[in-house]
Amino acid sequence: MGVRTVAVDWTGEDLLAAKGGTRVSVVVPARDEEATVADVVSGVRRAWVEDVPLVDELVVVDSDSTDRTAEVARSAGATVHAAAEVLPGLGPARGKGEALWKSLHVTTGDVLVFLDADLLEWGPHFVSGLLGPLLLDAEVVLVKAFYDRPLLDEAGREAEAGGRVTELVARPLVAMHHPDLAGLVQPLAGEWAVRRSAFERFSVPVGYGVEVAALVDTAAAHGPEAIAQVDLGRRAHRHHRHDTLGPMAVQVIAAVEARQGRAVPARDRVVLTQYDRTPAGFVPCDRDVDLTERPPAVSVPGYAGGRR
Repeated sequence: MGVRTVAVDWTGEDLLAAKGGTRVSVVVPARDEEATVADVVSGVRRAWVEDVPLVDELVVVDSDSTDRTAEVARSAGATVHAAAEVLPGLGPARGKGEALWKSLHVTTGDVLVFLDADLLEWGPHFVSGLLGPLLLDAEVVLVKAFYDRPLLDEAGREAEAGGRVTELVARPLVAMHHPDLAGLVQPLAGEWAVRRSAFERFSVPVGYGVEVAALVDTAAAHGPEAIAQVDLGRRAHRHHRHDTLGPMAVQVIAAVEARQGRAVPARDRVVLTQYDRTPAGFVPCDRDVDLTERPPAVSVPGYAGGRR
């Protein structure tokens, strides 16, 4: 038995009845997303805090934003934590995985739902869709979203289908090393949910390797049948420049390679050399790619495990 695809046929009221004493935290990692983060926060808050009280806390983890992301998110109704101010004694790190790992230390939910902050086309049903399998089936540990993924250019026009790192990197790695996860439509989807009791025991890459690492670790610890996926319809987000995809790909590869030996990467970082065209010809551009992994949260002294 492999990854399960679950039909989204429940309502918010169904989930509220199934919720019982389970605490739910929605976490939005954000860096320089002042243009979109308020829409995400306010949409979740209106639907799942005010209209149907399904979500117990709505948290934005701000990763060193240089714009008004934190201020805008707070005004929209989120509790905002600066990633750099959570456990500063562990030293600095920057990346999406870092924000998600830090969220374990500032939230109280038994279940954590992660939503990206740069969403342009989405809906509050993202939250209920991801929560359903976890609240209705005790055997499910992690839920991934899948959806149609157009990429929008600066003018808001549809540029091309998304998922370039998925198709060129993640899916081939899954085929070679983790065929039991081949049923996942979008293994790198930024919208997913997980039980704290599992995630707090995983080593977490600080960068874009966090999603594939969580999948591989969940399958290793609980079996691929503990992973469910749900079709959430359509999702659009900002277009990433092609030269930002290389570092993302390196982090995904490093996360999978590390788990081949069930150990953290041998190196904390690598230098990725890319090339820019200039009037004088192509010149090298070195990018420092962080491969650090944070240890399981349960191993960190003082970790409260959500009990606050």
